[in-house]
Amino acid sequence: MSKPAYLVIDAKSSDPERMADYRRLSSLAVEKFGGRFIVRGGAYEVLEGDWRPQRLVVVELPDTERARAFYASPEYVAARQARADISSFDMILVEGY
Repeated sequence: MSKPAYLVIDAKSSDPERMADYRRLSSLAVEKFGGRFIVRGGAYEVLEGDWRPQRLVVVELPDTERARAFYASPEYVAARQARADISSFDMILVEGY
């Protein structure tokens, strides 16, 4: 049985209004690859350490193979291009339990 995979993203943007196009495109790509948003910019509280993400996003996908396919897909490439000059992302892929 495959394990779920999670994309954990710290999204920073200089133009939140223009990010609307990225969110629309990325949502379509996530759905196409069987994923779902677990966290999408909700409030958070730092309990330990110094990490202060600007906008925290967590996406669950069926497995790491699907997560990699999502990231390389034409749909998500288009989404990344939509945010190219207005944002920076730190993103990791982690296998679930």
